[in-house]
Amino acid sequence: MCDNQSSQLKTKVVVIDYGMGNTWSVLSALKYIGIDGELSNDKNKISNADCLILPGVGSFKKGVINLKKLDIFKLIINEVSEKNKKILGICLGFQLLGISSTEDGFQEGLNLIPARVEKFEISNKNLKIPHVGFNSVNYDKNDVLFKNLKTNNDFYFVHSYRFINKPLSGSISTCNYGQEFIATYHKENIFGTQFHP
Repeated sequence: MCDNQSSQLKTKVVVIDYGMGNTWSVLSALKYIGIDGELSNDKNKISNADCLILPGVGSFKKGVINLKKLDIFKLIINEVSEKNKKILGICLGFQLLGISSTEDGFQEGLNLIPARVEKFEISNKNLKIPHVGFNSVNYDKNDVLFKNLKTNNDFYFVHSYRFINKPLSGSISTCNYGQEFIATYHKENIFGTQFHP
């Protein structure tokens, strides 16, 4: 997604701080792979970043409220849609990139991914909601999100809501937990993972 080694200039990565993310884990992961990330909700820093990461844990409604309260909801849409800035949504951050969610009634999302977030509907009583734990993901090994990974990896999920697997333009991977859902999405400058990478 954002690679410091692809350019002589240092890539500016901003992890968006809206009070809903496991931001320490994201910053630690960036540091581990040699990328300097900055945690911020400052509008100027978001506008001047090369790449944005929107992590998240918790309620879709609260996430939208927090982004709007910080006056960065429309800014994120503009940076990604108009300026083609790269964004990676993680877990709740991935869901917030969608059109809407049924969590806590109908809530509009950032509308960067043309899909809706809905609660799991699982008939298998042995499967508990939230979906918590490691699961296999079916992905195309050529997808940039899985570059340099071996096949048959497991990824860690914690969620009660998901994007239903349906045809979307762009690249998706899927996971099956009582029903198939979208585990990752990638199209042009928009990236998302339901799992925690």
